[in-house]
Amino acid sequence: MLYQLSEVDHLLDEGAGLFVRYSAGFASDLEEGSFDAESGLALPGLPAHPLDPEAWWTLPRVEWVARQLSRLPAPRHAPQDGSRPERFAWLLRGRGVGHAPDGEVLVAEVEVVGRLAECLIDQADRVWGARFDAELGRRETELVSVAHA
Repeated sequence: MLYQLSEVDHLLDEGAGLFVRYSAGFASDLEEGSFDAESGLALPGLPAHPLDPEAWWTLPRVEWVARQLSRLPAPRHAPQDGSRPERFAWLLRGRGVGHAPDGEVLVAEVEVVGRLAECLIDQADRVWGARFDAELGRRETELVSVAHA
């Protein structure tokens, strides 16, 4: 379990290919398989969000990481009603093999790195919110999510 944003930042020093995924975990993902819900087609990897900053990002790397973690899917805030398995954010390393229909990177050759504690995501929300117009970004993310619903 990772508890601090700085822990995620240090993992980026170990090499490229670090991603975050929000799901019921790797074991559940393996059991269910990776499919596009709309078409039913099998995906060649797990959809995940990259934590490696883009080459154009000239601000501190930890702020990129905070932004990526702050934009995890809204269901992480949804109450657990028992109808779905617990979902949580977790880190993985792997090789990008394409893109999912919603733009996430499809990751193959997955190595589980660790689960993110909710306090770490809260810290990312605070870092991003203090530095940038996080509310604008959240509204844009919600508009995209609604458009794809």
